[in-house]
Amino acid sequence: MEKARKAEIIEKLKEKADRAGILVVTDFKGLKVEELTDLRVKLRGSGVDYQVVKNTLARRAVTGGRHEVLKDHLKENCAIAIGYDDPVVAAKVLIEYAKTNKKFALRFASLEGSFLTQESVRDLAKLPGKQELLGMALGTMNAVPTNFVCLFANVIRGVMNCLNALKEQKESAA
Repeated sequence: MEKARKAEIIEKLKEKADRAGILVVTDFKGLKVEELTDLRVKLRGSGVDYQVVKNTLARRAVTGGRHEVLKDHLKENCAIAIGYDDPVVAAKVLIEYAKTNKKFALRFASLEGSFLTQESVRDLAKLPGKQELLGMALGTMNAVPTNFVCLFANVIRGVMNCLNALKEQKESAA
C-alpha cells in the first residue's frame, strides 16, 4: 500500500475515532463477505460504522486521541465498530450479532477513553439506550404534574360530594 494511501486511511480513522463515543474491537476471522456485509448493514442502520483496518494503521489513528487505551491491545485480525451517538446501541447490535454468528467475537472496547473488557461490553448492552432513558426521564417528569392535578381534582371532587349531600339533605328536610 502506498504511503499516501496509508496516511489518508489513518487520517480518516483518526477523525472518526475522535468523534466517536465508543470504539469496539471485534474478531472477524472466518466470516464470509456476505456475513460481514450483513453486519455492516445492521450497524449502519444504528448509526455505527464498521471498518476492517490494519493494526499498525489503527494504532497510529488512536494514538494521541481519546481512545488511546486501545493502542497496545490491537493485535491479530480485527475490525473496529465506531459508535457516535449512543454507545449502548453499538454494543447491543454487536452482542446480538455475536449470538447469531459463532465465528464473530467481541474483544474489547473504549468508551469515552475508558478501556472495556468483553464482559463490560456485554454489561453495557444490557443497559437501556439513550432514547429509552429519555423516555423514562420524561415519564418521571410528567408524573409529578399529573399527580398534582389528580390530587387537587380529588379535593374538589370531595368538596362537591359534600355540597351535593348537604343539598340533598336540605331538600329532603323541606
